[in-house]
Amino acid sequence: MATIPAQFMDLLQQKTAFASLATLMQDGTPQVTPVWFDYKDGVVRVNSAKGRVKTRNMKEGAPVALSILDPDNAYRYIQIRGRVTHVTEEGADAHIDRLAKKYLGKDSYPFRQPGEVRVTFEIEPTSVNTMG
Repeated sequence: MATIPAQFMDLLQQKTAFASLATLMQDGTPQVTPVWFDYKDGVVRVNSAKGRVKTRNMKEGAPVALSILDPDNAYRYIQIRGRVTHVTEEGADAHIDRLAKKYLGKDSYPFRQPGEVRVTFEIEPTSVNTMG
């Protein structure tokens, strides 16, 4: 597992920064989506709904990359490459609610669709690059 430099932990734990998540399509082409995330116990966690492109691409073991730009300084960022180590529906509704609190200040995720099944993905960093 790659180590996150201490001087960039604010991007993962304090600031409300979005991540650009890159996944690989079945044909090997890249796909990028802005996502909410959190960082806990050495892994980056993202949440999505079943049926979305990124959800189909993020199987356990899948390679991914995240670019997290400092919202206060466009010349400071962290890039994390890694692998999806865990995929689960268990606790995913509570996880998206915590992310809604972080990003929107709301206690509950306001964009739920009827019948939507949420999924949480854990990403273990294998390589970290920074600037700024």
